[in-house]
Amino acid sequence: MKIYNSLSKQLEDFKPIESGLVKMYCCGPTVYMHPHIGNWRLFSLSDFVYRALRFNGYKVDFVMNMTDVGHLFEEQGNPEGGEDKIEKQAVEEGKSAKEIVDFYIKEFLKGYKDLNLSEPRKFTRATEYVDDQIDLIATLEEKGYTYETSDGVYFDTSKFSSYGELSGLTVENIKEGARIDPNPEKKNPTDFALWKFSPTSKKRQQEWQSPWGIGFPGWHLECSAMVLSELGDTIDIHLGGEDLKMIHHQNEIAQSECATGKKFVNYWIHSAFLMVDAGKMSKSLGNFYTLSEVVNKGFNPLDLRYLYMTAHYRTPLNFTWEALSSAQNSLNKIYEIVGSYEQDPKAEISDKYIKKFREKLEDDFNTPEALAVVWELLKSAIPEDSKLNTILKMDEFLGLKLQEHIGYEIPNNIIDLAKMRREYRRNGIWDKADVIRKQILGMGYIVEDTPSGEFKVKKKF
Repeated sequence: MKIYNSLSKQLEDFKPIESGLVKMYCCGPTVYMHPHIGNWRLFSLSDFVYRALRFNGYKVDFVMNMTDVGHLFEEQGNPEGGEDKIEKQAVEEGKSAKEIVDFYIKEFLKGYKDLNLSEPRKFTRATEYVDDQIDLIATLEEKGYTYETSDGVYFDTSKFSSYGELSGLTVENIKEGARIDPNPEKKNPTDFALWKFSPTSKKRQQEWQSPWGIGFPGWHLECSAMVLSELGDTIDIHLGGEDLKMIHHQNEIAQSECATGKKFVNYWIHSAFLMVDAGKMSKSLGNFYTLSEVVNKGFNPLDLRYLYMTAHYRTPLNFTWEALSSAQNSLNKIYEIVGSYEQDPKAEISDKYIKKFREKLEDDFNTPEALAVVWELLKSAIPEDSKLNTILKMDEFLGLKLQEHIGYEIPNNIIDLAKMRREYRRNGIWDKADVIRKQILGMGYIVEDTPSGEFKVKKKF
């Protein structure tokens, strides 16, 4: 298996630390709003990587975090600076911070299930690892990597010689103040907060006692603390969106490696951006779509899952409603084809097509090419029962729930309606026949007429 490593910026042969076992971590959602379809592309990628590793025989110890505290606007260079997104949302919605995070975690987990994403061993919440984060700061302080300012405890990036290897961002090439006012107390523009002191002017909902004063952990710290706590000092794979590579992941590396003296991550995998109508997705442009909006337009979440697989994860994917409709049509065609096959559990699985399929997954998780193998299989001349068992094996990776579309029965009331429609058609009562057709469609089935004057009924996917 070959993986493109964002750290080395090249394809590398994948060699896990422990034979047969992969330790994997993915940056999850900040739980103050509904994830948008760009976020879901990353979370789907984590599932594709997980399933591809499992398909190739690895055990995977997978952890994903949920940021429920300390995600500051200033950490991303936002001119609003210093405001916690969760605290801000709590004020806007008139709720407590706990009510906000609990609600959006519940919504996230629902979407996660709807997209048929593989659950990690653990979803870690930052607030449950505050003691670990405090211990990590104490270790960094003891080793001489921190300093204190009036607003918090900071990491001194000038003391980590490898700072910038992942991002290209270094003390020498950054120009602080391009988007925000420079902090005069920071020793270097790239230094970042490990612990932020609570403001004296107002009471925060989320704050903790620490050796340095009452406050809360910096956003970057949580991932390091949770990885070290749950997976160990060095892990195999760390995933995230490409927007996290420049600062967040670079800071994770710095604080983790300075604390442990060991390499933090062997393979960094970053998902490219999702564009909408060939441009940036934003609320101001009215193209900021959530999974609920996709469903409300008549799509199945698995249509979106299929669309994500049509582009390589390192290639920007352009979302349009037309592209999603095309993905829906392709997926429905697969459902229709497999639904027409008779299943024989004893039929052979095609080694030829499984080998080709696996080769695409081993080539840096090349999902578009893997889908091409699926269509090649369906168009092949091998026996249908063998095709079916082969594509069901492939679905261990695809996650399209193909088994649910095999061998289903049409309810008797639907058959009765279709027979009534047939009689109306035979007697030229076209308007009533069309009313029944729409009624059947509304119940989740499609009735099709045959040249002989009979009909076929199938599920509407």
